[in-house]
Amino acid sequence: MEFLLNPNVAYVLLVVGFLLALLAIVTPGTGLLEVGALFLLALAGYGVYKLGLNFWALIILVLSVIPFVYAIRKPKREWFLALSILGIVVGSLYLFPSDNWLPVVNPIEAVIMSALVAGFIWFVARKMIQLQALRPKHDLGGLIGQTGEAKTEVHESGSVQVAGELWSARSEKPIPAGSFVRVVAREGFTLVVEQDNQINQ
Repeated sequence: MEFLLNPNVAYVLLVVGFLLALLAIVTPGTGLLEVGALFLLALAGYGVYKLGLNFWALIILVLSVIPFVYAIRKPKREWFLALSILGIVVGSLYLFPSDNWLPVVNPIEAVIMSALVAGFIWFVARKMIQLQALRPKHDLGGLIGQTGEAKTEVHESGSVQVAGELWSARSEKPIPAGSFVRVVAREGFTLVVEQDNQINQ
């Protein structure tokens, strides 16, 4: 366990563990990212405990989660993402105390790790923001209010064509095949329709 007392090793473990924790926020429920983050942060925590820490850097590191979460939940907030990355880099770099203003971590290692982490977070988080901004291709809620055609007689069951696709459907009143219908509700993958008398006239 002595190798964990090397500031460079503790720094890498801390940064990678923190990165996995942020990715776990973006993609919750997988379990692997959470376990990996917990394991690496526990190892880094041992090194931090033995080496000591700058509390102001720890506060910056923890607070950097806030703009990250805000950025992935609100589209077009990239500067919050940049602020989070800056907090992660500065907080992790200066976490270990030194005799002067220079970090105790190897500067070449710090530059490489900071660039990799910043680039990775920027790429992944921006992709997640873009995905959240896209409307799902199969937005079933968007079918309500649309019109279509009854392909069979519709009452307790039947088939209708809406939005270019064939759907199971039911209606309160019998609707003859070939009639125009309007979607009024959805029950799972079954559409609740009514005859659209305005189009049928």
